Parts: sequence; C-alpha cells; structure tokens
Amino acid sequence: MAYKGFDLTGKVSLITGGNGGIGLGMAEALAEAGADVCIWGTNPAKNTAAAEKLKRHGRKVHTQIVDVGDEQQVEAGFAETLAIMGHVDNCVANSGVSGRGKGAILEMTTEEWRRVLRVNLDGVFFTFRAAAKHMAARGKGGSLVAMASTAAIEGAARSSHYGASKGGVTAMVRALAVELARYKISVNSILPGWIETEMTANAFGNEKFAANVMPRIPERRWGVGADFGPIAVYLASDATAYTTGRDFVIDGGYTLF
Repeated sequence: MAYKGFDLTGKVSLITGGNGGIGLGMAEALAEAGADVCIWGTNPAKNTAAAEKLKRHGRKVHTQIVDVGDEQQVEAGFAETLAIMGHVDNCVANSGVSGRGKGAILEMTTEEWRRVLRVNLDGVFFTFRAAAKHMAARGKGGSLVAMASTAAIEGAARSSHYGASKGGVTAMVRALAVELARYKISVNSILPGWIETEMTANAFGNEKFAANVMPRIPERRWGVGADFGPIAVYLASDATAYTTGRDFVIDGGYTLF
C-alpha cells in the first residue's frame, strides 16, 4: 500500500512562475499528488499551455497574470486566487529573473541591480506576506516555499545582484520559519544548481561553459523541471509539517564536488 502522508487531496497550491521550467515541474507533481493548482505568470500563452497540461491530472487549475515585483498586483492577484480557489495551503514563490548585460560590479547599473532584486527578493516578500496573512487568519497552518539558488551559498561572480537576491531569500526563510511557527506555517527554501530552463538557455548553449561546468556535476547531466516535483510534494504535505527553516539543495552534487 502506498504511503498516504504525501497525498495532497483537498489542498490548494499556488506556484508563482509555474508556467514553465522548475515551476511547471513542481506544479505537475503537486497536481498528480492530488492538489488543486493556481499558477501565476506574466506570459498568457505559457499560462494557457501549462493549464492544459495540468488539467490532464483531473485537478482544478487556475492561471493568472501577475507580476510579483508589483505590490499591488500581488495583493489583487492573491485576492483573485482566494475567490477562485477558496483557500491556499501551499505557496511556492518560484518567479525569478537572471542578470543580463554587464554583470560585473564595476560596470553594473543601479537599474540592473534593482531589476533583479525587484522580482527575486521583493517578489518573494510580497507573495509570502499575502500568503502568510491568509494562512494565519485561516488558522489551519500551511507551507511557504521559496526558490533560491546555489548562488546564495557560492560566489556568484559577475552576478552579485542575483546572488544577493537569493541569499536574501534564504535569510528571509529562516526568519519567517521562526516567526510563523506559532501559526503552524512551515517555511523552507530550495536551492537549484544548473537546471535546463528558458532562463539558462544561453549559458547551456555556450560550448565553453558546458565543457567547464558539466564535469563538475557528479550526476553528469543538467537538472530539469521534473527533478523538483518530489521536493514540492514533500514540502506541501502534512507529513513535513515539522520541517521548517531548511535549505534544500538540488544540484546533482555540484556544490559538493
């Protein structure tokens, strides 16, 4: 008989940036485990395609256009989520952007610094604040999961803004794990390594980069979105209600080697 602790029937998961890559990999697993799923994204076509894919699992699926870096859009978006889905048990703050242009600090513009932190750090704060208020008021606990990066624990040369945003996320997670425990809300982060997504396409298409990085990954492959399905289900389940304030590194062994 299958272990029932990871059955998410009756739960609602909200995944920001859930229309592709890691986010969609998590959304699919959550739906397969029984959760109804709401996706926030900024690309209408990708939202529609993701919804069609998720509906094959027979769960309720809703998508919304929300820019998580915009405080008002997050507040209005969460209100719409509640109106459509009824409640939220699990919120995954997965939306993120990478650096672009000149990433060395000697050349980086203030605008570029703020562009990255606006989504990667402010967006997590806005999303978690809305979700935590709802979960605390509802009184049934819940799970908050933030997408960080191994850049939070390694030296992200020429990408200090990205590293700072992800390091800030892990620090926020630890603070909120302590602060929200009284409401039975767990708070954890996931730190992906080199994962094949639209955001990393340019890097992986660079032969020199691939030749230098691949030998440092013990698994000898790039990660994919589906690799994050199991951890998403794990952290959304009642079975891990006592697991909080943790950083889960999923990188094929990259940071160990």
